[in-house]
Amino acid sequence: MANTAQSKKRAKQSEKRRKHNASQRSSMRTAIKKAIAAIESGDYDAASSAYQAAVPILDRAVTHGIIHKNKASRHKSRLNTRVKALQA
Repeated sequence: MANTAQSKKRAKQSEKRRKHNASQRSSMRTAIKKAIAAIESGDYDAASSAYQAAVPILDRAVTHGIIHKNKASRHKSRLNTRVKALQA
């Protein structure tokens, strides 16, 4: 338990940031799941729009330090490959 005023403030700030980061992470995962669901439905237009919606969310997660840039790049690449496969 925090004893000093400084440690109480830091604990409060940490909890606030933890909740914000959890929210950002959750929305990122939801966007990825929506894109995967659209891909699995087999509809190219829906999959493409879901992918386009997921990309800025992934980029924002990188900017805010939620995930590493390579992880976002990997997700985008894999999703894009699956979307392109529907078109062919």
